Amino acid sequence: MSFFSHLPVEDLALFLRVVQESLQVRRHLELFVWLQGNVQRFLPHEILIAGWGDFSLGLIHFDVISPLPGIRTNQLCEKELSPFLRDQFYRWMDIGRSPFTIEVEEGGFARDLASEGSGMFQAFGRMRSAIVQGIKDERGRHDCLYVALSSEQTADSRSREAMEVLLPYIDTALRQVSHLPTQFAAEPPPAAEYQAAGNGEAEMDERSLSSREFEILEWVRKGKTNQEIGAILDISAFTVKNHLQRVFKKLDVINRAQAVARFEQSFRNLRA
Repeated sequence: MSFFSHLPVEDLALFLRVVQESLQVRRHLELFVWLQGNVQRFLPHEILIAGWGDFSLGLIHFDVISPLPGIRTNQLCEKELSPFLRDQFYRWMDIGRSPFTIEVEEGGFARDLASEGSGMFQAFGRMRSAIVQGIKDERGRHDCLYVALSSEQTADSRSREAMEVLLPYIDTALRQVSHLPTQFAAEPPPAAEYQAAGNGEAEMDERSLSSREFEILEWVRKGKTNQEIGAILDISAFTVKNHLQRVFKKLDVINRAQAVARFEQSFRNLRA
Protein backbone atom coordinates (compact mmCIF):
# COMPACT_ATOMS: atom_id res chain seq x y z
CA MET A 1 0.00 0.00 0.00
CA SER A 2 1.29 3.48 -0.88
CA PHE A 3 0.82 4.67 2.72
CA PHE A 4 3.67 2.47 3.90
CA SER A 5 5.87 3.07 0.86
CA HIS A 6 6.09 6.78 1.73
CA LEU A 7 6.92 6.29 5.40
CA PRO A 8 10.52 6.69 6.58
CA VAL A 9 11.99 3.83 8.62
CA GLU A 10 11.48 5.63 11.93
CA ASP A 11 7.79 6.17 11.16
CA LEU A 12 7.35 2.51 10.30
CA ALA A 13 8.66 1.63 13.75
CA LEU A 14 6.35 4.23 15.28
CA PHE A 15 3.36 2.79 13.42
CA LEU A 16 4.10 -0.67 14.83
CA ARG A 17 4.16 0.90 18.29
CA VAL A 18 0.76 2.49 17.63
CA VAL A 19 -0.63 -0.93 16.70
CA GLN A 20 0.78 -2.53 19.84
CA GLU A 21 -0.59 0.26 22.03
CA SER A 22 -4.09 -0.15 20.52
CA LEU A 23 -4.25 -3.70 21.89
CA GLN A 24 -3.59 -2.46 25.42
CA VAL A 25 -6.43 0.08 25.59
CA ARG A 26 -9.05 -0.85 28.19
CA ARG A 27 -10.40 2.42 29.62
CA HIS A 28 -11.67 5.73 28.25
CA LEU A 29 -8.62 7.58 29.55
CA GLU A 30 -6.28 5.10 27.86
CA LEU A 31 -8.19 5.51 24.59
CA PHE A 32 -7.91 9.29 24.86
CA VAL A 33 -4.17 9.18 25.61
CA TRP A 34 -3.55 6.75 22.75
CA LEU A 35 -5.46 8.87 20.20
CA GLN A 36 -3.73 12.05 21.34
CA GLY A 37 -0.31 10.41 21.33
CA ASN A 38 1.48 8.72 18.44
CA VAL A 39 -1.74 8.37 16.43
CA GLN A 40 -1.57 12.13 15.83
CA ARG A 41 1.62 11.63 13.84
CA PHE A 42 -0.32 9.75 11.16
CA LEU A 43 -3.85 11.07 11.61
CA PRO A 44 -3.82 14.60 13.08
CA HIS A 45 -7.23 15.57 14.43
CA GLU A 46 -8.83 17.42 17.31
CA ILE A 47 -12.17 15.64 17.48
CA LEU A 48 -12.94 12.01 16.73
CA ILE A 49 -16.59 10.97 16.46
CA ALA A 50 -17.33 7.24 16.53
CA GLY A 51 -20.88 6.27 15.59
CA TRP A 52 -22.24 2.74 15.65
CA GLY A 53 -25.50 0.85 15.43
CA ASP A 54 -28.13 0.17 12.80
CA PHE A 55 -27.90 3.16 10.46
CA SER A 56 -30.82 1.95 8.31
CA LEU A 57 -33.14 2.25 11.31
CA GLY A 58 -31.53 5.40 12.66
CA LEU A 59 -30.53 3.55 15.85
CA ILE A 60 -27.15 5.22 16.26
CA HIS A 61 -25.00 5.60 19.35
CA PHE A 62 -21.80 7.60 19.47
CA ASP A 63 -18.66 8.44 21.37
CA VAL A 64 -16.73 11.70 21.02
CA ILE A 65 -13.04 11.83 21.95
CA SER A 66 -11.39 15.25 22.06
CA PRO A 67 -9.01 17.35 24.17
CA LEU A 68 -11.14 20.44 23.52
CA PRO A 69 -13.07 21.68 26.56
CA GLY A 70 -16.79 20.95 26.50
CA ILE A 71 -16.61 18.44 23.66
CA ARG A 72 -17.86 15.36 25.49
CA THR A 73 -20.16 12.51 24.49
CA ASN A 74 -22.89 13.32 27.00
CA GLN A 75 -22.94 16.99 25.98
CA LEU A 76 -23.79 16.41 22.33
CA CYS A 77 -27.36 16.32 21.08
CA GLU A 78 -28.39 13.01 19.53
CA LYS A 79 -31.00 14.74 17.34
CA GLU A 80 -28.27 16.86 15.75
CA LEU A 81 -25.45 14.34 15.55
CA SER A 82 -27.33 11.21 14.42
CA PRO A 83 -28.64 12.67 11.11
CA PHE A 84 -25.14 13.91 10.29
CA LEU A 85 -23.61 10.49 10.97
CA ARG A 86 -26.33 8.74 8.99
CA ASP A 87 -25.80 11.02 5.98
CA GLN A 88 -22.05 10.42 6.03
CA PHE A 89 -22.56 6.67 6.41
CA TYR A 90 -24.68 6.48 3.26
CA ARG A 91 -22.28 8.72 1.41
CA TRP A 92 -19.49 6.33 2.41
CA MET A 93 -21.57 3.40 1.15
CA ASP A 94 -22.37 5.18 -2.12
CA ILE A 95 -18.71 5.72 -2.99
CA GLY A 96 -17.80 2.08 -2.47
CA ARG A 97 -16.88 2.12 1.23
CA SER A 98 -13.77 4.17 0.64
CA PRO A 99 -12.51 6.90 2.99
CA PHE A 100 -13.46 10.40 1.92
CA THR A 101 -12.73 13.93 3.03
CA ILE A 102 -14.87 16.96 3.75
CA GLU A 103 -13.56 20.52 3.61
CA VAL A 104 -15.62 23.46 4.82
CA GLU A 105 -15.25 27.22 4.97
CA GLU A 106 -15.87 29.58 7.87
CA GLY A 107 -18.48 28.21 10.23
CA GLY A 108 -17.07 24.71 9.98
CA PHE A 109 -19.33 21.91 11.10
CA ALA A 110 -21.15 23.96 13.72
CA ARG A 111 -24.58 23.89 12.10
CA ASP A 112 -24.40 20.13 11.57
CA LEU A 113 -23.24 19.14 15.03
CA ALA A 114 -24.21 21.62 17.74
CA SER A 115 -26.81 24.12 18.86
CA GLU A 116 -26.09 27.75 18.08
CA GLY A 117 -24.63 29.72 20.97
CA SER A 118 -23.18 26.72 22.81
CA GLY A 119 -19.49 26.14 23.51
CA MET A 120 -19.67 23.13 21.25
CA PHE A 121 -21.04 25.30 18.44
CA GLN A 122 -17.91 27.43 18.64
CA ALA A 123 -15.58 24.43 18.76
CA PHE A 124 -17.15 22.69 15.78
CA GLY A 125 -17.20 26.03 13.97
CA ARG A 126 -13.39 26.07 14.10
CA MET A 127 -13.11 22.71 12.35
CA ARG A 128 -12.17 23.03 8.68
CA SER A 129 -11.81 19.45 7.48
CA ALA A 130 -12.89 15.91 8.23
CA ILE A 131 -11.88 12.42 7.17
CA VAL A 132 -14.62 9.80 7.15
CA GLN A 133 -14.31 6.04 7.07
CA GLY A 134 -16.60 3.22 8.16
CA ILE A 135 -16.78 -0.48 8.87
CA LYS A 136 -19.69 -2.49 7.47
CA ASP A 137 -20.66 -5.38 9.70
CA GLU A 138 -22.08 -7.95 7.29
CA ARG A 139 -22.84 -10.48 10.02
CA GLY A 140 -24.15 -8.57 13.02
CA ARG A 141 -25.30 -5.37 11.24
CA HIS A 142 -23.55 -3.39 13.93
CA ASP A 143 -21.98 -0.92 11.51
CA CYS A 144 -19.49 1.74 12.59
CA LEU A 145 -18.55 5.15 11.22
CA TYR A 146 -15.60 7.32 12.25
CA VAL A 147 -15.22 11.03 11.57
CA ALA A 148 -11.90 12.73 12.39
CA LEU A 149 -12.21 16.54 12.44
CA SER A 150 -9.38 19.05 12.31
CA SER A 151 -9.08 22.84 12.40
CA GLU A 152 -6.49 22.54 9.62
CA GLN A 153 -7.06 21.72 5.96
CA THR A 154 -5.47 18.28 6.36
CA ALA A 155 -7.89 16.33 4.20
CA ASP A 156 -5.53 15.01 1.53
CA SER A 157 -4.85 11.63 -0.05
CA ARG A 158 -2.23 10.68 2.56
CA SER A 159 -4.67 11.44 5.37
CA ARG A 160 -7.29 9.23 3.72
CA GLU A 161 -4.75 6.44 3.40
CA ALA A 162 -3.77 6.85 7.05
CA MET A 163 -7.42 6.70 8.10
CA GLU A 164 -7.97 3.53 6.08
CA VAL A 165 -4.91 1.79 7.56
CA LEU A 166 -5.43 2.94 11.15
CA LEU A 167 -9.17 2.43 11.41
CA PRO A 168 -9.11 -1.31 12.25
CA TYR A 169 -6.89 -0.50 15.25
CA ILE A 170 -9.00 2.49 16.29
CA ASP A 171 -12.09 0.30 16.07
CA THR A 172 -10.40 -2.46 18.08
CA ALA A 173 -9.36 -0.01 20.79
CA LEU A 174 -12.88 1.44 21.05
CA ARG A 175 -14.49 -2.01 21.30
CA GLN A 176 -12.26 -2.83 24.28
CA VAL A 177 -13.65 0.13 26.25
CA SER A 178 -16.95 -0.22 28.12
CA HIS A 179 -19.94 1.98 27.26
CA LEU A 180 -20.52 5.17 29.17
CA PRO A 181 -23.41 4.92 31.67
CA THR A 182 -25.47 7.38 29.60
CA GLN A 183 -25.16 5.48 26.32
CA PHE A 184 -27.56 2.66 27.08
CA ALA A 185 -30.45 2.30 29.45
CA ALA A 186 -29.78 -0.13 32.25
CA GLU A 187 -30.90 -3.69 31.68
CA PRO A 188 -34.43 -4.24 32.97
CA PRO A 189 -34.36 -5.92 36.42
CA PRO A 190 -35.53 -9.53 36.50
CA ALA A 191 -39.13 -10.11 37.60
CA ALA A 192 -40.20 -13.02 39.78
CA GLU A 193 -43.55 -13.20 38.07
CA TYR A 194 -45.60 -11.51 35.37
CA GLN A 195 -46.98 -8.26 36.74
CA ALA A 196 -48.55 -5.43 34.77
CA ALA A 197 -47.22 -1.95 35.49
CA GLY A 198 -49.38 0.66 37.22
CA ASN A 199 -52.81 -0.06 38.67
CA GLY A 200 -53.84 -2.40 35.87
CA GLU A 201 -56.48 -0.07 34.49
CA ALA A 202 -54.50 1.08 31.47
CA GLU A 203 -54.53 -1.18 28.45
CA MET A 204 -52.01 -1.56 25.67
CA ASP A 205 -53.07 -0.02 22.40
CA GLU A 206 -51.49 -2.37 19.85
CA ARG A 207 -51.85 0.32 17.21
CA SER A 208 -49.07 2.28 18.98
CA LEU A 209 -46.58 -0.49 18.20
CA SER A 210 -44.91 -0.81 14.83
CA SER A 211 -45.23 -4.09 12.96
CA ARG A 212 -41.62 -4.93 13.83
CA GLU A 213 -42.14 -4.14 17.52
CA PHE A 214 -45.31 -6.26 17.54
CA GLU A 215 -43.41 -9.12 15.90
CA ILE A 216 -40.53 -8.93 18.39
CA LEU A 217 -42.91 -8.81 21.35
CA GLU A 218 -44.64 -11.94 20.09
CA TRP A 219 -41.29 -13.77 20.02
CA VAL A 220 -40.50 -12.48 23.53
CA ARG A 221 -43.83 -13.94 24.65
CA LYS A 222 -42.65 -17.29 23.28
CA GLY A 223 -39.54 -17.10 25.45
CA LYS A 224 -36.94 -16.24 22.82
CA THR A 225 -33.79 -14.32 23.76
CA ASN A 226 -32.59 -11.21 21.91
CA GLN A 227 -29.98 -13.32 20.12
CA GLU A 228 -32.58 -15.89 19.06
CA ILE A 229 -35.02 -13.22 17.89
CA GLY A 230 -32.25 -11.54 15.93
CA ALA A 231 -31.41 -14.82 14.19
CA ILE A 232 -35.08 -15.47 13.38
CA LEU A 233 -35.68 -11.97 11.98
CA ASP A 234 -32.22 -11.60 10.41
CA ILE A 235 -31.35 -8.54 12.48
CA SER A 236 -28.75 -8.00 15.19
CA ALA A 237 -29.39 -8.60 18.90
CA PHE A 238 -28.42 -4.95 19.34
CA THR A 239 -31.33 -3.91 17.09
CA VAL A 240 -33.72 -6.21 18.95
CA LYS A 241 -32.67 -4.60 22.22
CA ASN A 242 -33.34 -1.12 20.85
CA HIS A 243 -36.80 -2.16 19.62
CA LEU A 244 -37.60 -3.57 23.05
CA GLN A 245 -36.54 -0.37 24.78
CA ARG A 246 -39.08 1.46 22.61
CA VAL A 247 -41.74 -1.14 23.42
CA PHE A 248 -41.11 -0.74 27.17
CA LYS A 249 -41.52 3.01 26.85
CA LYS A 250 -44.72 2.76 24.81
CA LEU A 251 -46.27 0.22 27.17
CA ASP A 252 -45.05 2.01 30.30
CA VAL A 253 -43.31 -1.08 31.67
CA ILE A 254 -39.76 -1.73 32.85
CA ASN A 255 -38.98 -5.28 31.75
CA ARG A 256 -39.82 -8.13 29.38
CA ALA A 257 -42.11 -9.91 31.81
CA GLN A 258 -44.23 -6.82 32.33
CA ALA A 259 -44.40 -6.18 28.59
CA VAL A 260 -45.63 -9.74 27.97
CA ALA A 261 -48.16 -9.43 30.78
CA ARG A 262 -49.51 -6.19 29.35
CA PHE A 263 -49.58 -7.76 25.88
CA GLU A 264 -51.53 -10.81 27.05
CA GLN A 265 -53.90 -8.83 29.27
CA SER A 266 -54.78 -6.53 26.37
CA PHE A 267 -55.78 -9.41 24.16
CA ARG A 268 -57.71 -11.16 26.93
CA ASN A 269 -59.71 -7.95 27.30
CA LEU A 270 -60.27 -7.75 23.56
CA ARG A 271 -61.64 -11.29 23.49
CA ALA A 272 -63.86 -10.77 26.54
